[in-house]
Amino acid sequence: MDINYKAPRGTYDLLPEDSPKWQYVEEQFRKICKNYGFKELRTPTFEHTELFTRNLGTTTDVVTKEMYTFNTKGNTSLTLKPEGTAPAMRAFIEHNLSNIQPITKMYYIAKLFRYERPQAGRYREHTQLGIECIGSHSAKTDAEIISLAINFIESLGIKEYNLKINSIGCPKCRPVFINALTEYTKEYYNDLCDTCQKRFEQNPLRMLDCKEEKCIEIFKNAPNLIDYLDDDCNYHFNELKNSLKVLGIKFSIDNNLVRGFDYYTKTAFEIVSTGLGSQNAVCGGGRYDNLIEELGFKSTPSVGFGMGLERLMITLESLGINIPVDTRPTCYIVTTNEKSEELGLSIANSLRKNNIPCELDVSGRSIKAQMKTSGKMNVKFTVIIGQEEIQSGILTIKNMDTSSQEKIPIDQILEYLL
Repeated sequence: MDINYKAPRGTYDLLPEDSPKWQYVEEQFRKICKNYGFKELRTPTFEHTELFTRNLGTTTDVVTKEMYTFNTKGNTSLTLKPEGTAPAMRAFIEHNLSNIQPITKMYYIAKLFRYERPQAGRYREHTQLGIECIGSHSAKTDAEIISLAINFIESLGIKEYNLKINSIGCPKCRPVFINALTEYTKEYYNDLCDTCQKRFEQNPLRMLDCKEEKCIEIFKNAPNLIDYLDDDCNYHFNELKNSLKVLGIKFSIDNNLVRGFDYYTKTAFEIVSTGLGSQNAVCGGGRYDNLIEELGFKSTPSVGFGMGLERLMITLESLGINIPVDTRPTCYIVTTNEKSEELGLSIANSLRKNNIPCELDVSGRSIKAQMKTSGKMNVKFTVIIGQEEIQSGILTIKNMDTSSQEKIPIDQILEYLL
């Protein structure tokens, strides 16, 4: 049987020469999260299917056609995580995290899975950076979450971006708006795309999220959700705007900004940047005060965001932002015989224990071949151990940047390289 040596459609290999850039971005995210008091959460790759069907909304695209679902031998339905918030809420409930502290702050870097059409920065298996803050009703918390996201992308060098915000109300006031929206849309029903015609019947709010030009044009004059907010939602939205101003964060109100899942309430936001064409959103989030209650736990307010790592990396590349990583090994040890290989092993072990990246060749290749490899690897120093070096106890060290050579006693090499 022939083996297909290509990665499955919608997936990719992250090769060794590229991974340091991704590691740098992940570490920057971890640093920023630590500054805001967030700790890492790691949840399983798959969860019980009902966790998602119950809370994402049975009419959302993710549930209806994008989830990877399978039955176990015990006939239990499990699903590969299509998003990170519901598993985080499940972990919060299961481990009684509300008893540890009044506000729970968690972040995650997780693999997510959605069966959708691959496009720029969107894969069937992708990595998401996410934030979950559980326990605060305050819009000031929403602003703090947004500032975390902005501080993170700015730390990577992204300076040109636009923060879009909206309020999508709550279960009390949203039905009034949806009624007004459907009344407005009836006149244009035949002009809607097929997806929006389905959404009109099943989930009208999602029509506002359509990317089809004809639908965008139709909904330019549609009723605005913020005009239908009740007193509580309106107060929350005003507090959010004021808090962002206090933080010096510029924003614009996007009346058609909604979130893709049914569990969102009140705040919705996106951060968009150039470099991805129409797919220019690098971060999206909002508030979901009713999600934990829908999972059967006591009512607990929550807010957070998700950021696709693949899309973020493409944005950085498109903007010409160089990620500051140095993958050069400090030194390469060239050996000439079995005795020098043994000495090389000992020296390499000492260097590595002291956090000096070191490469060693013990394959018996010629000095010329080893020096050629050393040059290709772009090391800073090449340490040559020949018969003369073994007898004298003096190593030859070549500076690969200047091509100069020095003689260093074996017991001084660590100090020299440090």
